[in-house]
This record gives sequence, C-alpha cells and structure tokens, in this order.
Amino acid sequence: MTIRNRCVRGFTLTELAVVFAIVALLIGGAMMTLTAQIEQRNREETRKRLDAATEALIGFAIANRRLPCPATSGTTGDESPTGGGTCTTNFNGFLPAKTIGLESTDSSGYALDAWGNRIRYAVASAIASCTGSSTTPHFTSAANLKANGVSCLPNDIDICLSATGTSPPSCNSSSNRAVSTQTVVAVVFSTGKNGAISSAYGADETANVNGDAMFISRTPTGPDSSSGTFDDMVVWIPVGVFYSRLISAGVLP
Repeated sequence: MTIRNRCVRGFTLTELAVVFAIVALLIGGAMMTLTAQIEQRNREETRKRLDAATEALIGFAIANRRLPCPATSGTTGDESPTGGGTCTTNFNGFLPAKTIGLESTDSSGYALDAWGNRIRYAVASAIASCTGSSTTPHFTSAANLKANGVSCLPNDIDICLSATGTSPPSCNSSSNRAVSTQTVVAVVFSTGKNGAISSAYGADETANVNGDAMFISRTPTGPDSSSGTFDDMVVWIPVGVFYSRLISAGVLP
C-alpha cells in the first residue's frame, strides 16, 4: 500500500490579522448599534416619565386645588413644606413623587429618569397681569389660586434656547426663548445620561441646576459641539393648559 503525504496549508499571520480585524470591526459596529439603541430607549422611557409627571402634577392640582411645592434633598420625595404654600425652593428642587403618587422612585421616594437620576421640578412663584387680588404664592396655594383667579400669569420662569448671552433669570431676547414670557407654570426635567457627573455638564446643563428661574431646552449635543454638551430633557406646563384643565374639572374659576 502506498501512503501519499499531503501538504496541509495553514493561515499566514497576515491572513489571521485580516480575519481578526474584520471580526473586531463587526463586533465594534454591533456594540455601537446596541449602545445607540439603549440610549434611544432610555430617552424614550424618560420622555414617558416626564409626560406622566406633568399629568400627575395636573391631577394633583385638580384634586388639591393647587400645585405641589418641589421636594428638597432631605424630604424623601415629599413636597417641602408639606401642604404647599410658600415653597422651601421654587427652582432648585425635585419632583415630589411621593406627594403626587408617581412611581419609578428610588429608596428615598424621589422620581427617577431612565438613567437613575432624580427628576427635577420647578414651579412659578411670581405672578403678573392679575385683574384683582394678587396675593402670592399663587400656584401652590389653594386659597390664593381661587382668590386671585385665572387672569394671573406666571412671571418668573423663562425657557431659553441657550445660556449664552443671558442675564439669569432672563433669556434677554425673544429670539433666544423657547416659549414666550409669562407662559410657564411649572418645569419638569431630566439631567440626562450625564446627570450624576456634574463635572461633565456643559454651560447650558449647568444653567438648569443653578437654582434660578431660567431653564434651557434645546437639541442634544456632545462634548465636541461648539455649543457644548447638552442631553437634558425638559418639559413644561403652559399656563393656558393648566387653567383650562382646572376649569374643565370645576376647580376654577
């Protein structure tokens, strides 16, 4: 019997390197796609939570004839003070999830966005254009809201497109405003994916958590953008919507 020797040719180092490079590219592309999908899902889920928060706030106002005050860092998700009235803080607090009965909270009772950051909340303090009584606080006091009536407009919260060139709490120009003045009753917002890393905030993100009545809402951008990093998600309750819902429920006038 004749045994024939066969030559078995293996991969060269160059061929192996090419294969590994292709596999790495495929894995990298898949990871980038997965990361983008997760990020999109987080933003969609956070948007749902913010919308649910505004509905819960209006529902609370219908039931209690006023909006709640923001929660502070030591109130375990309750408004501060309990019972409303003059708020401990109007513009630098958190959504009082425990007070309004909203779920998706942490162990302390604060509402969370999809990244696990506490959802923020601000409510107007000043009012203007009242035809009669103008006792404040207006929106967080059942008695004052009823007595002052629906002619009173919020007169402090300003929603801007950029913090550049502003004089907080004013956007300074109509071209820099996301909505007109004397429009916003309350603001609910997420500090986004980088919410727990304040050192990574862009200027517009910093403007949202500095405690004044000016807030920024614009298209998200990354750190390489000339506008700086911004991934906050901001929603608000217009005064017309607020009054119409309370009128429809028989709470006002």
